[in-house]
Amino acid sequence: MHSHAYNTLDPVVEARVAELLGRMTLDEKIGQLNQVSPMMYVPPAPGADREAPPTFAPVPGVEEQVAAGAIGSIFNVADAAVVNRFQRAAVTGARLGIPLIVGGDVIHGFRTTFPIPLALSCSWNAELVAQTARVAAEEASAVGIDWIFAPMIDIARDPRWGRIAEGAGEDVCLGSVMAAAQVRGFQAADLGTGRRVAACPKHFVAYGAAEAGRDYSAADISEVTLREIYLPPFKAAFDAGAGSTMSAFNDIGGVPASGNRLTLTQVLREEWGWPGLVVSDYESVRELIPHGVAEDLKDAARQGLTTGVDMDMVSRAYSTHLRALVEEGRVAPAAVDEAVRRVLRLKFALGLFENPYVDEDRQAAFQLTETSLALALQAARESMVLLKNDGGLLPLTPGAQRLVVIGALAESRLDALGCWAFFGRAEDAVTITEGLRAHLDGAGPSFVPGYALPGSTTIDLDAAVAAASVADVVVLVVGETQDLSGEAHSRAFLGLPGRQQELVDAVAATGKPLIVVVMTGRPLVIPRLEQQATALLVAWHSGLRAGQAVADLLFGVASPVGRLTASWPRAEGQIPVYYAHKSTGRPAGGDGTTQFVEHFRSTYLDLPNTPLFPFGYGLTYTAFDYTDLKIAAEVVGPDGAVSVSVRVTNTGARAGLEVVQLYVRDLVGSLTRPVRELKAFARVELAAGETRVVSFAVPVSDLAFVGVDQKWRVEPGAFRLWVGPDAAHGLEAGFVVRS
Repeated sequence: MHSHAYNTLDPVVEARVAELLGRMTLDEKIGQLNQVSPMMYVPPAPGADREAPPTFAPVPGVEEQVAAGAIGSIFNVADAAVVNRFQRAAVTGARLGIPLIVGGDVIHGFRTTFPIPLALSCSWNAELVAQTARVAAEEASAVGIDWIFAPMIDIARDPRWGRIAEGAGEDVCLGSVMAAAQVRGFQAADLGTGRRVAACPKHFVAYGAAEAGRDYSAADISEVTLREIYLPPFKAAFDAGAGSTMSAFNDIGGVPASGNRLTLTQVLREEWGWPGLVVSDYESVRELIPHGVAEDLKDAARQGLTTGVDMDMVSRAYSTHLRALVEEGRVAPAAVDEAVRRVLRLKFALGLFENPYVDEDRQAAFQLTETSLALALQAARESMVLLKNDGGLLPLTPGAQRLVVIGALAESRLDALGCWAFFGRAEDAVTITEGLRAHLDGAGPSFVPGYALPGSTTIDLDAAVAAASVADVVVLVVGETQDLSGEAHSRAFLGLPGRQQELVDAVAATGKPLIVVVMTGRPLVIPRLEQQATALLVAWHSGLRAGQAVADLLFGVASPVGRLTASWPRAEGQIPVYYAHKSTGRPAGGDGTTQFVEHFRSTYLDLPNTPLFPFGYGLTYTAFDYTDLKIAAEVVGPDGAVSVSVRVTNTGARAGLEVVQLYVRDLVGSLTRPVRELKAFARVELAAGETRVVSFAVPVSDLAFVGVDQKWRVEPGAFRLWVGPDAAHGLEAGFVVRS
């Protein structure tokens, strides 16, 4: 997939930027740094249909401000005619006719809603992820959106944080691969609309390290952790061509991310030499005041601009105070010019000066095509993760067993869409019951809600038990509604919300085989449910074709291929629980240190350290065997590569896809190292009985880590290597890196 790159300097564009910048007044420059939303969300009336599309009303005065050159960008407008009206005000009304750049929160699809990003990452299929981003860009660009506020590439190791739903989970390697893939898709060069789109990787930076999993909370991490864990996915996104990023809400070691010179200036500009545009998150410049580092909005404007935030989203700090700050000598005119230069650079690169308007007649042509819906189905199938299948209960044979479906989520269209589905429509979604009926010629299975949504305490155990008692197999659909994850939706307790576990207990007591389908935006804490389920499928919030994908997997039309990208805890008390943890001086798996006759280790008294389900885990409808792990050379030089091969055999009776994962541990370093780190993976399809040799070549440079001087280095010495199906298992070997 060929994509545009907005992270390099084009001499032609630079000359055009310089010429235009030279003709601009200070007020016109400040206008380019001001982003507003021209539409205001109207909350639904009490008792309104929760699946009805959201309602928005225009904000008075915005069009006039655009015509006056006081606004450089608008966002979250999803109608071509409205976009053109504002664009016309900018191009024909303002003195210099500089077009607007139109942003949008297109997080996991536009009209075609795909699985939430956390689910998509469980496909481990970068090309598929890129294709979903491309479709999203095509549909968004058809209404005039040319700047997508995605991908969200924050590493997240705390499932209490609601925004874990928006990213690729806990791992740096996989997160970087997915970040680059989404950028390539969003910035695809062959969009049918003939327009260009720019990605905006977010949130820069360490937002996923929010303390206690509370959204917007502080990230009290070391600079080594910042550079080693949270920055690499952004570097991968920029290397893929992203020309913008969004500064985060959180502080990092006491310095808010939207006023942080280390990250916004030293890392981005001086170390990486990145020339792109930084836009603040929603009012994050103003929020320097409640953070406690700015006295007032004027001080916040000064700090935001001088530390590296080019465009102010919504808070109007720049539009209100930058002129005075420049006149007082507190902000250098050159700093304003540099910020404006980055805005203009992106607008020129997007072709907005040549093609500011969108073709209103073509808007409908890029909505819900057969191709996009087929991709939505593929994405949903590949994202779902089978966690348990006792006795080979799955796949089912259509018509061979009497099924009953219990759980209100099985009939919910809105909850299939998930969080951040602004532009999707619940009416387009396929429910789980609809998907199952399609496999049964429209007859059955019977459906019993069991409980009401959302957040209701109403429960009908008698009806659920009665239905289960006459069934051969129960399909129980439980989990989260879509409004329990996403921004500002952190949860302290991660069990099944409401009285759902009570429903599970009652149905499980019937003794009938129980297929549990979990719809969720995050890893949940479900040890009791895991024990009660005969088969357990994590369906996430998987978009428009979620119900069809669930049915296809349960009946074996498709085989499960998803693998977890975030560990599932046994209890909230384990959090954060992730595979790439440090050993400690008294590791859980070692003998520990003997004190007073006992072994003292880094363990819990009442729970294992291990997660309920580890990173990389997922079952299929077959089985795979790993043998004959080989390392081509047990000693490699600093400029070489670790060449590894392993034989993988499908030992089952069905074809299947295995995600072969390679992990490494640096045994002795100048700083402590994680017990394992993912360095490579491969998706391998094997027919029943087939064996294939899977090979990897891991560059020694990929074994580098950040030292005490904040520089990346590879240290010579001994390493361990594992190749296997997940982060907790695999064949093991060793090698040495020489100096």
